[in-house]
Amino acid sequence: MAQERALPSVVERMWGREPVTRRGPRPRLNLAAITAAAIEIADAEGLAGVSMAAVAARVGVAATALYRYVESKEDLLTAMADAAAPLPPEPEGRTWREYLAVWTRTHRDILLDRPWLLSVAGSVPPMGPRRLLWLDRALASLDGTGLDDGEKINVASALTGYALTDAALVHAVAGGDPRMEEAGIKGAADYGEVLAGVLDPETYPALSAAMRSGAMRGAEGWMDDGDFVFGLDLLLDGIEALIRRRALEGHGGGE
Repeated sequence: MAQERALPSVVERMWGREPVTRRGPRPRLNLAAITAAAIEIADAEGLAGVSMAAVAARVGVAATALYRYVESKEDLLTAMADAAAPLPPEPEGRTWREYLAVWTRTHRDILLDRPWLLSVAGSVPPMGPRRLLWLDRALASLDGTGLDDGEKINVASALTGYALTDAALVHAVAGGDPRMEEAGIKGAADYGEVLAGVLDPETYPALSAAMRSGAMRGAEGWMDDGDFVFGLDLLLDGIEALIRRRALEGHGGGE
């Protein structure tokens, strides 16, 4: 019989498995209140403003009191990444492609609304109830497609990665990255002009030609929805091709 793995204490609390205190007054703090306070700070100041001391001050306790619920800032970030996610979109009779398009766009928009999540979501694996609900809904949308469970998880991972990458590019080029601001880059066109000025046509013939042709103009700051849809359609087309291939294999067909 396999031994049950022990979860980190913060993950136990994220699932509502708070230790029950039978004696004494009921604690006025809990992980949800601490996490909500940390998210408020991150929304206002970014992750740089989130510290155990700052969170403790916001909830009105000494910093040492927080360590009963979160053992480190890393634990706090794990809880924040989960609590900051709203509930995933509902299927509402959509096909798998329609649902995953909405799922990926909503995921990307959350990251645009809360750019601090870009520093957390990609580095903390989903372990809490909210983020795992997102994964569950993505897998459920692929029921009946002929993909196995591993392939469904890979689909969800690829779409999550796309949402993260697109949101990071939009945030950086739209002024969220101080290095871009320092270089005077306020959009995709500025970025293209900078690259055109530094690329050696002999070493980078294709990229240099693309930048000099003005390929970055028109989709200002990567905020143009067409760019996002273009990339998303490429991924969904690939998933659709995989589903067709699995259907052919299931019927004894071949390529």
